[in-house]
Amino acid sequence: MRFRPCIDLRGGRVVQIVGGSLRDGDDQAAVVNFQTDRSAADYARLYRADGLTGGHVIALGPGNEAAARSALAAYPGGLHYGGGVTPDNAASYLEAGASHVIVTSYLFHQGRLQEARLAALVAAVGRDRLVLDLSCRKRDGHYYVVTDRWQKFTELRVDEATLATLAASCDEFLVHGVDVEGLRMGIEADLVALLGAKSPRPVTYAGGVRTLADLDAIRDLGGGRVDATIGSALDLFGGQIPYQDVLAWHRRQPA
Repeated sequence: MRFRPCIDLRGGRVVQIVGGSLRDGDDQAAVVNFQTDRSAADYARLYRADGLTGGHVIALGPGNEAAARSALAAYPGGLHYGGGVTPDNAASYLEAGASHVIVTSYLFHQGRLQEARLAALVAAVGRDRLVLDLSCRKRDGHYYVVTDRWQKFTELRVDEATLATLAASCDEFLVHGVDVEGLRMGIEADLVALLGAKSPRPVTYAGGVRTLADLDAIRDLGGGRVDATIGSALDLFGGQIPYQDVLAWHRRQPA
């Protein structure tokens, strides 16, 4: 298991928000836990110096292109990029320094997975440089992928069959537990256990981490197969968990 760092961008600034609070066309609706004038590239250089790989830069809406590309340039090959990725622009983010591109909403239309769009992305960048974001919310006892700033439920259930099928078209999965994202109220334990037991690809979980004990829980529930990222709870983003403690925890984990 690894700790995977993150850089979330909104309006060109590094932020942390409550995941389910973003709304298209209503920028004031977002609940912001943290924002800073410290550059995205500065965070990327920190992660590079500490040898943390496989983290992600996520652009939350417009106005983030320059900041995102500066972070990718500061840590070539060390970060994934997500936000508005399509077959037409995906290769440009790889050329800018991203090791992988992350995609969610583009793959869906009216709540249904569009296999032709997925195939086009694979053709554009290759399966081994594609991360599928299966961020999800729980409904009727099951987890379903949500899109469009995590406001719209799709018909795609996050389960063994879905993970097995999509694994043929990607290198990794990224999964936010949207109902707890940014709330520092504890992790989605059932989701972590599902990912650990059923994902045939590397998977990173995000959402609800509030203490180092939650990292232990992710490791144990996921059988050591689920990596984790921390946002609002990390002191780099105004939270209570010291980054240096997380780094030390990461370095203690078996390779």
